[in-house]
Amino acid sequence: MPALLHTGTGPDPGRTDPGRDSQARDTLVRADHVCKSFGARPALQDLTCTLKPGQITGLVGPDAAGKTTFLRLLAGLLRVDAGELSVFGRRPQELLDADPNSIGYMPQKFGLYEDLTVLANLRLHARLRGLNRDEGEALFARLLAFTGLGPFGSRLAGRLSGGMKQKLGIACALLGSPRLLLLDEPGVGVDPLSRRDLWHMVAELADSGMTIVWSTAYLEEAERCPDIIMLDAGRILYAGPPQDFLETVEGQVHLVPGSGDNRADFEHYVREDGIRDVVIQGSSLRLLTAKDCPQALRTTLERTGRTVPPRLEDAYMAALGGINASPSPYARAENRGHKRGGEESLRPAIVARGLTKCFGSFTAARDISFSVRPGEICGLLGPNGAGKSTTFRMLCGLLKPTSGSCEVAGIDLLSSSSAARANMGYMAQKFSLYPDIPVAANIRLFADLYGLDKATRTQRTQLLAEALGLEDHLSSITETLPLGLKQRLALLCATLHNPAVLFLDEPTSGVDVRTRRDFWKHILAMTETGTAVLVTTHCMDEAEYCDTICLIYQGAMIHYGTPEALKRECCGEARGLDPTLEDPTLEDAFIAAIQRWHADHEE
Repeated sequence: MPALLHTGTGPDPGRTDPGRDSQARDTLVRADHVCKSFGARPALQDLTCTLKPGQITGLVGPDAAGKTTFLRLLAGLLRVDAGELSVFGRRPQELLDADPNSIGYMPQKFGLYEDLTVLANLRLHARLRGLNRDEGEALFARLLAFTGLGPFGSRLAGRLSGGMKQKLGIACALLGSPRLLLLDEPGVGVDPLSRRDLWHMVAELADSGMTIVWSTAYLEEAERCPDIIMLDAGRILYAGPPQDFLETVEGQVHLVPGSGDNRADFEHYVREDGIRDVVIQGSSLRLLTAKDCPQALRTTLERTGRTVPPRLEDAYMAALGGINASPSPYARAENRGHKRGGEESLRPAIVARGLTKCFGSFTAARDISFSVRPGEICGLLGPNGAGKSTTFRMLCGLLKPTSGSCEVAGIDLLSSSSAARANMGYMAQKFSLYPDIPVAANIRLFADLYGLDKATRTQRTQLLAEALGLEDHLSSITETLPLGLKQRLALLCATLHNPAVLFLDEPTSGVDVRTRRDFWKHILAMTETGTAVLVTTHCMDEAEYCDTICLIYQGAMIHYGTPEALKRECCGEARGLDPTLEDPTLEDAFIAAIQRWHADHEE
């Protein structure tokens, strides 16, 4: 594909330029003891690594690990404080002066103009890249075909789905035929189908000779890369092929059947000596044992379950010392009169009846009906643009349905919205707290909105801030917090009043695996005291924690049931999924369900 994008005005990224530094043939990027700080905060510390040309290198790590800083250094947007950094044998700033189109960079946040069309954004970036009009127009056609955006050239960028926005960002970064493409977390906020399309597109570029750095906090994305650089607190935790890192935990991962109450099993294994990580996987639990795991426990796990191949997140969690085993404070929260599984749990906490929403002649959601009982977690899943966000917003009271009805905690949301909202907590997909005030001020504001007295506010703030790792940040300005801490603050504010119903809109989007583990530990604890949870997510391993899944596509509900039921229904040779898959993931089932829908509607 790079050869197709080549315009003849710069170096072809699919070929080696013999005039370049000879080291570039074997090493594209070389970092020697690179350091970068912002004030007193070190972002990168003694970073030494190399990147090979013509492949995808995964830059992996949690929020504030230093990924974006490293990409900006490579792009020439920042300068190192100490050490040496070279790209194609030159310092990045020198390279940009001599060959400004040799590096393409797509930032983490959508950096295009949302009030311009797809084509207008491409034309603007082409002018910035110095391309003349004739060669630009010819290149646009090839880029639109390559990214699948051809039918959407006249659509405003702000009206594209998350996956389409990322494709447009990559298309703009490819203008000028760069030899090095830097992608800062392109998979954040993107559904599994769109992530797969993005990966195939980028892999095609790498196969044709382009060098790509794919930054991510999602380890399942990093596992696809030939090489990874794993950062933690600005330092390299590991660098090399993922397979070599996986070998560090070979034989330590076990899949054991649950007892029928996976949350009780989860709590049991988290406290078990010798267990480093616990993940709910359908009706089973995935356990990572320590190298010095007691032999009696290891024998029991091998007898009751089976040893399975490790994943990158297993090796990562082991390198960090394992899951935080401290109990969640939400498990000690005030009981609202109904424990999970009690008589009160028979009455639904969330009810959707025939929810339909039309925008003019377009029907975004059609006849959606389901319910969630106290103590249950329901996952609202679907690709970008499928209608799940519309459904979610109707159930939160943020959008009035065209027809149908919805209840929260037994209260009709349409006729008594204020009373219903007093019983719910809401965590938005985009961070929606006040950025310019201290963390403690945001908490006080929400406490006042929920009518909490000072003593209750103080007690709840101290308890939850300590559990969520915010106790040392209460006086910090909210905007200065890294993404992971912002998400924890949003969860604290949404649960400060102990709601009966909790709405979570992609609560861990872009958040690293450690933080996701903590989030779900707290969410599971809340359900044990009767909280009903409705969650949207594009991370399918999180959806495994759900009791039920409502899969939305083309505005309609195409599946409603347990995660295991979706796997049974959609996986297998008759349903278009590889029948040799011994243990299909929920992402496999998600994609198979969409493919089955298309097959059924094409007949």
